[in-house]
Amino acid sequence: MFTIHAAKKGVSALLLAVALMVSAGMAGAAEQEHPVIERQTWTFSGLFGKYDDAQLQRGFRVYTDVCSRCHGINRIYFRNLAEPGGPAFPVAAVKALAATFKVDDAPNEEGKVKKRPALLTDPFPSPYKNEQEARFSQNGALPPDLSLITKARSAEAEAPFYRVPDHMIRDILTGYQEGGADYVYAYITGFSEPPAGVKLAEFMNYNKAFPGHQTAMPNPFAGGDGLVEYDDGTPRTVENYARDVTAFLAWAGDPKLEERKRLGLLVIGYLLITVVLLGFAKRRVWRDVH
Repeated sequence: MFTIHAAKKGVSALLLAVALMVSAGMAGAAEQEHPVIERQTWTFSGLFGKYDDAQLQRGFRVYTDVCSRCHGINRIYFRNLAEPGGPAFPVAAVKALAATFKVDDAPNEEGKVKKRPALLTDPFPSPYKNEQEARFSQNGALPPDLSLITKARSAEAEAPFYRVPDHMIRDILTGYQEGGADYVYAYITGFSEPPAGVKLAEFMNYNKAFPGHQTAMPNPFAGGDGLVEYDDGTPRTVENYARDVTAFLAWAGDPKLEERKRLGLLVIGYLLITVVLLGFAKRRVWRDVH
């Protein structure tokens, strides 16, 4: 009996140990695969949010000085920089900026393609001629185009399944659409030294916000504060660089946000007025019916 009892206790202890190891492994995997992304405060968030023109201009400065070395924004045209609801640069300044870029002209009668200065109607040229050149310069990694990066990425909600409905209702009522911007900001500011015992693969960098925590992209602001010059007196800090360039990329992914929100509010107002008028009409038509 003693032997059987001891064996049962041993099996129970073994099962408990295995369960604890599995739980710890699942928790670690969950933490590794789904890092917690904190929600940030943006001027363009909510039902009445809109872009801050000055912030977009600073963000474009950060993009051109830092990000454009590896990443393109080929869905953005030069003319977009001067349109309402965006950075609102003067048209003359945007024309001068476009002229500093060389793009392929239309083929001539001999079929030869020459270079010409870019125009307002041209998209931003890629920093690389093709994918092969991009991968070769980045140790095999392909830098993504940033035009829609805030639409392609998002922040995953960390909540029990029974809290999902009320989280969805909250997001609908508050008009939360900034998950991509929250993720990009967390990613940019998430670079750090790896924890003790964590070995990085070759050419990889540690990032707290990236799933798996190993990313081929190096820290774009490794130089620290003062890396980019601001003309409006805004403190030249990594925090501001990250926030401003994220706002610019959010605009690049949704340049018609302000127009869309205005139209949405008008439609909601129209529907509310229509409901009230229909209610009065129903009461009048059926007032004599008992």
